[in-house]
Amino acid sequence: MSSSFDSVGELELHLILSFVDAATTARVACVCSRFKESSSDDSLWTAYCADELGLDEPMYPRDDPAPSFKVAYQAWRTTFGMYPWPLVLRVKRCWDNLKSWLMINFPDVLQTLREGASEEDLDEFERNMGVKLPLPSRVLYRFCDGQEQPRRKLWGLIGGYSYYDHLVNVCLLPLSQIVNETRMITDYMGFSGASRFIVIAASTTYSEKYFFLNCVNGQVYVGTSNLREDGEMMPCVPEAALSSVHGYRQQDAMLLWLEEHGRRLKSGIIGTCQEFKIKSINLFPQLPPNCSTALTCGVQVRASAVLVPEQCDLQGFEDKYLFAYSVRMSLLPDGCTAHGWTYSTCQLFRRHWIIRANENVVNDISGEAVIGQYPLLFPGDKEFVYESCIPIKSPGSIEGSFTFVPGRVLDPRGDSFEAAVSRFPLEIPEYIF
Repeated sequence: MSSSFDSVGELELHLILSFVDAATTARVACVCSRFKESSSDDSLWTAYCADELGLDEPMYPRDDPAPSFKVAYQAWRTTFGMYPWPLVLRVKRCWDNLKSWLMINFPDVLQTLREGASEEDLDEFERNMGVKLPLPSRVLYRFCDGQEQPRRKLWGLIGGYSYYDHLVNVCLLPLSQIVNETRMITDYMGFSGASRFIVIAASTTYSEKYFFLNCVNGQVYVGTSNLREDGEMMPCVPEAALSSVHGYRQQDAMLLWLEEHGRRLKSGIIGTCQEFKIKSINLFPQLPPNCSTALTCGVQVRASAVLVPEQCDLQGFEDKYLFAYSVRMSLLPDGCTAHGWTYSTCQLFRRHWIIRANENVVNDISGEAVIGQYPLLFPGDKEFVYESCIPIKSPGSIEGSFTFVPGRVLDPRGDSFEAAVSRFPLEIPEYIF
């Protein structure tokens, strides 16, 4: 038998090993000194690192350079050897997706992400809080211990929205702050069942919004307007996804929640916005079907809505839910064309909204201006954006129109025209952020 092994050339052996996984290659290395030498070829480990870890350079888990890909791979396996390897790779992909998007679109937020917590840090955290973290959550914190909290910046990884005087921007909390925030909730908010819950994310603004991880069932929850009174919350991850099994244990919602957030960012469903020179991740959808677009006479109107869970009242008899909506209007570079004439400017004069709950019209509203403003649109200018909110008893939709005057309201250059606002949904999403 040994002679037939000896007849296998180096090229053939290398080819065979290129078709097996890293664990098999490591076992092959134990057969004999020749196989050990062949199994140590760094080109093999380059492929393993690229395929499994997404590494194009040999790096240790703390992002320090390693002398070879084989050494790097062994370091990763040793560092995370106490966890199922498929789970480690999945968590790494989750953070890699978030970080790669941030690097291109919002590097300031990337700089706020902390180094991963150690096993000792996590053990001490669990002792202090009297909880046992779900395994996927624990691995998430091994890779990244939340965010540093920048002052007077809207640099939350989860992001937020604003309307009137309500401004939300949610950061992922580090372990040390989780301890403080969770104890504050327990001490000052009359929060029931505190031993099961920890605060994992919160708004850093004056508007309160808290996300909790239930360390028993693994679900992520967000507090409603009744949180302080009776601990009312909404689940943030579909139960069907939470109960599915991926080979190592029951799902954990925190990982699913962050994976979905990364998917939305990467696909362009949500993105960044900049108001008053302040940049942030904005949760208003930017793509259909949750964002509508209408073009009338050269005026483009985009509109979408987002659930505001922290203002919902699930115990209410009438308006249980509150949605914020964002309307973005602009004039195309060629100006507006109405009634056969082309104009270089137009100004909004009136609005008309039709609001539905479960397909039943519950409100038909007309009035002047939007949030007290009469936006004047110029060709090719950036969008005029305004946000508002609406309480409603059940999911539904909004549609309507804006009356525009060519020229200016006080100096009309032609007859007014209606610019459509296509219907956009008011729906409770599967994943709540």
